Amino acid sequence: MGRTILGMLVGVVVAIAVIVAVEAVGHRFYPPPAGLDPLNPVHEAAFAKFVAAMPFAGKAMLALAWTLGSFVGALAAARIARHQTAAALLVALVVMSGVVGMIMKVPHPTWLAIIGLLLPIPVALVAVRLVYRRTTLPRL
Repeated sequence: MGRTILGMLVGVVVAIAVIVAVEAVGHRFYPPPAGLDPLNPVHEAAFAKFVAAMPFAGKAMLALAWTLGSFVGALAAARIARHQTAAALLVALVVMSGVVGMIMKVPHPTWLAIIGLLLPIPVALVAVRLVYRRTTLPRL
């Protein structure tokens, strides 16, 4: 049980780190206005305007961040945990809860919301499958 909990914790931290890193790359290409703090409720309207005006490629970077974060975090969780699927799915659910929080706070395009809510679980299961294959193949 301890390895599974550790796997879950590591997976969530890795997922968040990947999401932050990919979003940081996106912000280099599509920087937010100076002084905009997305965590400050006072700037909520300005942040919503920024997201609405962001080009498709910038929004695609968000989808990539959420999906890649879920995949890499689930991969890390599954590599550590004894209950690989449970650990990976928890990571995906944490990512999805972050997506829900962001969508509730700032309106996002429907397609982006759908991707953010539908892809984390399947990519987490792919990660589990990759780890499972690697750990169960016979040694030659």
